Amino acid sequence: MKIAVCVKHVPEGAKRIDPETKRLDRSGEGALNPFDAHAVEEALRLKADTGEGEVVLVSLGPAKAQDALRKALAMGADRAVLVTDDAASGSDLVATSRVLAQVLARQNADLVLFGQQGNDSDGAVLWAAVADRLRLPMVSQAAEVTRADGSLRVKRQTEFGYDVIEAPLPAVVGVSDAINEPRYPSLKGIMGAKSKPQETLSLQDVDVSADTVGESGSKTEVLELKTPPSRGASRKIEDDGNAAQAIVDFLTEKRLI
Repeated sequence: MKIAVCVKHVPEGAKRIDPETKRLDRSGEGALNPFDAHAVEEALRLKADTGEGEVVLVSLGPAKAQDALRKALAMGADRAVLVTDDAASGSDLVATSRVLAQVLARQNADLVLFGQQGNDSDGAVLWAAVADRLRLPMVSQAAEVTRADGSLRVKRQTEFGYDVIEAPLPAVVGVSDAINEPRYPSLKGIMGAKSKPQETLSLQDVDVSADTVGESGSKTEVLELKTPPSRGASRKIEDDGNAAQAIVDFLTEKRLI
């Protein structure tokens, strides 16, 4: 079973919007998107259950995204494919899905896994856009994934309980962060990751035109940034043992009780 896992390199620490570009500042250190670690873990478990197969990582990002890919390789993934090109900078969900779908179509995987969202964007819809481009069935918020007889059985987490969905393979699945606990890379895994195949491709290599990605190929645009409006006058109550009474007095003053 060949499993492709789409992973993302995200900024570490406090996030900042660059007022000049109106985009997230990605100049600092980065790491593997924590939601994607759950997708990598699930891919490794599915591979172990079948006793054979391959787990390949797919990513679009800057050259330093290799650091995030190496962590996933250290967890146990077999190889990585990174598309990195200056022309792709500023790509929104639509443009990003175009590149990922193009790479995934070439990988011909039985299953494509995504983390539920990127912690730098919280969009939680990229997997749907990629599935639409690939014309494959898609299941989101997977809390449990099992494979049997060429199909997939997914326990899907919802507000009101769980749905159980069956889908033919190949398919695209967005896994929830409740599906598993990602393993920590072992020292052996960290050392072994250095020798695993890590392919770096340009947009031209994957037959994606530069004018269909980046800002020119994106369908969304940030027009303006503003400081959040003030919430008006407020009163801070320090709890010195009389906080409850102070709150009651305040509400009485405002004729709320």
